[in-house]
Amino acid sequence: MNNAESSTVASGLAWFKSSYSGTEGGDCVEVATGTTSVHVRDSKAIAGPVLTVSREAWAGFVGSASSERDV
Repeated sequence: MNNAESSTVASGLAWFKSSYSGTEGGDCVEVATGTTSVHVRDSKAIAGPVLTVSREAWAGFVGSASSERDV
């Protein structure tokens, strides 16, 4: 997917940041869920590229990140 396509796809989505993100900006990512995929972007570059992965891949990533945090 090129940047023009990802910006078009990303425009109709409801984006959110982690509750761990502060209100002062900084290094944050935003996530939006679609019917079959999850979209991730840099909160400082909302018109920039968007990473799109399957819902299953996102669930695996979040599960792995959660288990690493518990170690």
